[in-house]
Amino acid sequence: MRAFWSVLGNSQKLDGGAMFGNAPKAMWQRWAAADEQNRIDLACRCLVVRDGPRVVLCEAGIGAFFAPELRRRYGVQEERHVLLEQLAAIGVPPEQVDVVVLSHLHFDHAGGVLAAHRQGEPLSLVFPNALYVVGEAAWQRALRPHARDRASFVPELPLLLEATGRVERLVGEHSDVLGPGYRFHRSDGHTPGMLLCEVATARGPLLFCADLIPGVPWVRRAITMGYDRYPEQLIDEKTALLADLHDRGGRLFFTHDPQVAVCGLERDEAGAVVAAAPVAALCGEP
Repeated sequence: MRAFWSVLGNSQKLDGGAMFGNAPKAMWQRWAAADEQNRIDLACRCLVVRDGPRVVLCEAGIGAFFAPELRRRYGVQEERHVLLEQLAAIGVPPEQVDVVVLSHLHFDHAGGVLAAHRQGEPLSLVFPNALYVVGEAAWQRALRPHARDRASFVPELPLLLEATGRVERLVGEHSDVLGPGYRFHRSDGHTPGMLLCEVATARGPLLFCADLIPGVPWVRRAITMGYDRYPEQLIDEKTALLADLHDRGGRLFFTHDPQVAVCGLERDEAGAVVAAAPVAALCGEP
C-alpha cells in the first residue's frame, strides 16, 4: 500500500500581481496578504510516496542552490536545504530516494535536486541513486527556452541529469520507471510539456498540480499567473481536468499554497468545480 507525506522544498516570496495574472489586487489580496514589496508567501511543496520499499519524490522545490544575490532576487526565504531536512525528519536520507518526478524544469520545481550553494564549487546533484522522470517536451524546453522564460531554467541541470544515465524522458501517459498506479496528464498552458503526476490512492486519484493549479485560489477557472505562457489554453486544460477529477472523486496536491497541501473537489451552486475539505499536510496517510 502507498503512503503519502507532504514536505517543503524551501519557500519564496514573489510579486502578487505576477502570481495572479490579470486579476486585480482588490480581488487577489482577499486570498493572499502582500508585504510592503507587494510579495506574497509561497511554498515549494513536494510529495513523498512510499510505494512498498520504494521512495518516490514528486518534485524537489526550489532548494538552496542559488548564490546569495540570486536568492534575494527570487525571494527564497531560507539559506539551508529545507527539503533534505524534511526528508530526514520522515526517515528518508538522500541515498534512499529511488525516483524523482519533475513536472517541468523551472528552478522552483527542480532546484531542490541540486546541492546547497557553496562559493566557488560547481553545481551537483544530491540524490545519488535516484532515477528521474521528466517529460520529453519539458526537457527540450529547458534545452532551448524562449527569451520570455529563459531565466526560469538552470542551464546546467539537464546536463547534470543526463550524465547520471538515469533519466526517463516521458512521451505518453505512463512511465516504465514508475509502473502501474501512476498516470501523467500533459499541460502546455504554463510551459510546454509540463506533466502532472496522478497517483492512485486508497481514497481515489491524487493529482500533483504543479503550476497548472498552484494553490487553492487558482482552482477558480479564470485565475491564472502572469508567468503562464498560454493563459487561455491553461484555463481550458484546467477546466477539463477539474471536471474529470471531480467525477472520479479525485483530490489536488498543491506545490505553492502556503497553507493547504491537499483539497477535495465539489460543485458550487452554479455548477463550477471548487476546492473542498482543505488539508494542511499529509503525514503518512494511505
